[in-house]
Amino acid sequence: MTTVSTAGVRADRDTHFEVEQFYYEEADLLDAGRYTDWLDLLADDLDYWMPTRTNRLRRQQALSVAARGEAAFYDESKESLAWRIRRFDSGMAWAEDPPSRTRHLITNVMVRHVDPAEHAGFTADDLLAHSAFLVYRNRLEREENVFAGTRTDILRRTENGLQIARRTILLDQNILLAKNISTFF
Repeated sequence: MTTVSTAGVRADRDTHFEVEQFYYEEADLLDAGRYTDWLDLLADDLDYWMPTRTNRLRRQQALSVAARGEAAFYDESKESLAWRIRRFDSGMAWAEDPPSRTRHLITNVMVRHVDPAEHAGFTADDLLAHSAFLVYRNRLEREENVFAGTRTDILRRTENGLQIARRTILLDQNILLAKNISTFF
């Protein structure tokens, strides 16, 4: 009996729906400031990366996104994100006291099974999900920021549901006008 590989194949609609609902729950946790609960959605071996970006001529577009080891807004593990969250709760994170209000809008979700040939350490049971986001942030009386971009995640199925094992965030803007970047994406 031969089994058909799902590597690289688009996920079925039930799986797609499950991933969308997972993202909506994640957005709700972030917008409610429930960061400790959000950490439960992250795998212990999480890689959370948001590289910087530069404007380049069309022929140099491959160089517009910083490579690993170059400048990044976030290059985090679950442990370092947990440290950031503990700092928020300590009252010592002045950039978030009073805390920001955010609204995460997630759209254009596309889900495929991981191709292990392209993502070492993962299997075709894991999911590769692309999504677009718009994050609105308001703080104090006049501080407003809008972040737009895309995320590429590898989601792992666990006994407790889906978890984010890898997240690459790519902002559409290359110069941030925000006074700080203490928002999770």
